[in-house]
Amino acid sequence: MSRIEDHPLRYELANELHARPFAALNVPSQAAFLAVAPPDNPAGRDRQADLDHLIRLLDRFGAPHPQPGATHYFGEIGKHRLKWECHSEFVTYTIFADGAQARAFDPAAFDLFPADWLAAMPGKRLTSALIRIAPRPSDDEITESLAEWFVPESLVAVEVLDGAAVLAGDFRIDAAGHLRFAVFAGEGNTPRRVGRIVQRICEIETYKTMAMLGLIAAQDTAGQMRRVGDALSELVRGLSGSACEAEEDLAALLALSAEIEGLTARTSFRFGATRAYAAIVQARIGVLREARFANRQTLAEFMMRRFDPAMRTVEAAETRLERMAARAARAGNLLRTRVDVERSAQNQKLLESMNRRADLQLRLQETVEGFSVVAISYYALSLVSYLAYPLSEPTGLSKGQITALLVLPVVAVVWLVVHRIKKHVVK
Repeated sequence: MSRIEDHPLRYELANELHARPFAALNVPSQAAFLAVAPPDNPAGRDRQADLDHLIRLLDRFGAPHPQPGATHYFGEIGKHRLKWECHSEFVTYTIFADGAQARAFDPAAFDLFPADWLAAMPGKRLTSALIRIAPRPSDDEITESLAEWFVPESLVAVEVLDGAAVLAGDFRIDAAGHLRFAVFAGEGNTPRRVGRIVQRICEIETYKTMAMLGLIAAQDTAGQMRRVGDALSELVRGLSGSACEAEEDLAALLALSAEIEGLTARTSFRFGATRAYAAIVQARIGVLREARFANRQTLAEFMMRRFDPAMRTVEAAETRLERMAARAARAGNLLRTRVDVERSAQNQKLLESMNRRADLQLRLQETVEGFSVVAISYYALSLVSYLAYPLSEPTGLSKGQITALLVLPVVAVVWLVVHRIKKHVVK
């Protein structure tokens, strides 16, 4: 049997689907989640610096290192487990610890991250969360705990995965600087299933926060877009000016178009990333198969009221920018057409003026030719008359009569000669 040659990326592509397995979490347990990203150009950051920083943390616990160039890691550090993921714009760290906390959402869970190591992080905290995983008690007990832990006004509480667990959180930052989420897992859940629930809530929070960066970009550029839009509208309203003004307007329009392109270049990646992150948030909520718990709002309702308007603002800003670019292009076409028409009219007038001058020159030339014929004929007649004077005695004609007889022939000959010379020169 002949061997089939593999594509050089076949195994890499296949293994990518299994590169980030869900953690297997026992009940009860807890998780501390941290997402980090540089404030400027997160997509262009040094990925190796992220990996090196992870290795410095692992070295403190004597944990094995990931492979060179790795984008994910899962292993034990001391009594706990660490999951690290390197994404296109951010890095996440999640610490999992078995057992229940004596104090719910104790910020001491983050103490596993050394303070000096956190201070040297190549980036800034994007979000962090404390996640409490506990057995599911009665609904009344859950309600009492939620009232104690969360802000009722923004509390989300849902049953997920067809009632397998209750997930709750208020998406607010507590006094320690972390968000809080609680998972009450019912009996019969496997550790992998619990791990999937925790992973989904971490992804929803992270991608929600990354998507909100697009809102900040839209707000930062709103003033500039408004100014450019007003200037473009004013320019379009003045398109009926003179040709000289049209050329000035065209120069102004080119400056506005350059500014619009600059805005587009600065925001296109952020707006595109926001669309992608928002889609991931909705997808992650969908796979949870949530149902309302204790008449509390669902994740979908929370996002519809608080997250979706921000995404629509970003979409509106992107659409406005695209329409401004299209308006500038249309105005540019109109101005260029108008300038071309004005120049064509000017060229037409110039050609007509040149034709008139050519006619005048032709008439002047013909006049000069007439005078030339007269002058040449005068001198030629004088010469011919001297030659014909000896014939006066034999013919009995006077010199004046001979001269008069020679006028027409001499003029005719001179005219023919001048005409032939002119015709030869024209050819």
